[in-house]
Amino acid sequence: MANRLAISSMSLGRCYAGHSFAHKLDAAQRYGYKGIELFHEDLADIADTLYPDFSSSEGPSQASQMAAAKQIYDMCSSRGLEIVCLQPFLHYDGLLDRSEHERHLEKLDFWIQLAHELGTDMIQVPANFLPAEYVSTDLNLIVADLQQIADIGLLASPPIRFAYESLCWSTRIDTWELCWEVVRRVDRPNFGMCLDTFNIAGRIYADPTSPTGRTPNAEEAVHRSIANLISHVDVDKVFYVQVVDAARLKEPLLPGHPYYNPSQPARMSWSRNCRLFYGEKEYGAYLPVKELAAAFFHGLGFSGWVSLELFNRRMSDEGHEVPEELAMRGAASWARLVKDLRLVTDSPPMQAKAVLPMRRLSAFL
Repeated sequence: MANRLAISSMSLGRCYAGHSFAHKLDAAQRYGYKGIELFHEDLADIADTLYPDFSSSEGPSQASQMAAAKQIYDMCSSRGLEIVCLQPFLHYDGLLDRSEHERHLEKLDFWIQLAHELGTDMIQVPANFLPAEYVSTDLNLIVADLQQIADIGLLASPPIRFAYESLCWSTRIDTWELCWEVVRRVDRPNFGMCLDTFNIAGRIYADPTSPTGRTPNAEEAVHRSIANLISHVDVDKVFYVQVVDAARLKEPLLPGHPYYNPSQPARMSWSRNCRLFYGEKEYGAYLPVKELAAAFFHGLGFSGWVSLELFNRRMSDEGHEVPEELAMRGAASWARLVKDLRLVTDSPPMQAKAVLPMRRLSAFL
């Protein structure tokens, strides 16, 4: 089994208050990461920094973004880091406003150019999480939309792959089962899925609005889900996986809670503030991540990029040490996972080091 370690740039980029992209890449390299998952927001931030005169109310120009993409590629390459994918291509599938659908397709053409400049062949597409009045309930339309981008990606030179991901707060496609049904029906060689322990468990096991932090029959739901996953999913359609945990809240995430946001689903607000690395029981981690990860690696036999994609309020803290702490904490988590699941990997765990408290990171393994 060959699994490689990488950091998602949302932990490398703008979410680290006041830290340069280079500083974060240096921390990733130092702690053994092999690649990054690049968020477009980070690329746009670098474009703004490099070419502020070319930005408008709609963001940086395409020329400045292409220049930023080249610089990011060079920065990563010099540190031995791959760019695993560009993400997130947001709010595309199932739009009821078909003129907005066409605008997304125009944007996709440029994203493919960016992906080529970045040296990656993959764009990640999260299942739409706009309010329900904007997103169709027609699964046929969702499938047709995604077939359209897959066909565009196949015509690119070199071709582009798309990794579709169900978020636990997505409007229509909020479980891996629905995600797999979409992938199966899209039926294109360059269209697959991203499996994420947080988003799977966050939908069927966790409920941040409940005093228990759990859904009814949570353990049974996980066992059933794992059995179905192993029985039905074609591992060749799993383009990468994400392994991360989250903290159980002391109080339900309802109006009055510090993380409550009336414009967001509760699971989204919880995700943005409370994700943790695998095994971080000392911070309140409680999801069945070990069982789900075992299903990925041993049940399905997945081998490839693994992301430790973590979002947490800690990442907005200032301090030169924050990227270093997060990179260290993620590496310790990976070492723990490798040991617990007896994984064979081409990214050996680093020597044990002290792990300092941190709360927001993404990493590819």
